[in-house]
Amino acid sequence: MTKKIRNYSTEFKAEAVKKIADNNGNISATAKQLGIAMQTLSNWHNKANQGKIAGTAQYDPDLMSALEEVKRLKRQLKIAEEEREILKKATAYFAKHS
Repeated sequence: MTKKIRNYSTEFKAEAVKKIADNNGNISATAKQLGIAMQTLSNWHNKANQGKIAGTAQYDPDLMSALEEVKRLKRQLKIAEEEREILKKATAYFAKHS
């Protein structure tokens, strides 16, 4: 049996994180009220504190754009490294068989 993965909107996440303060910082009670896993809410709370969830006071759009650019550059670097390794192997192969 597979587990159903639920996707939540950023608005819901932001409201859930705000609701933690209403419960005096009690993540467990807030998760029970909302019907979500405590670990999920805890992860959202941590991300909100890092400024990664839109709709929260700590959200920083500049930080998010920088993180997206870092992800994009890491993908490009990985592709370039793989291409370099292929070319190294090809060069060695043709040097040996010439």
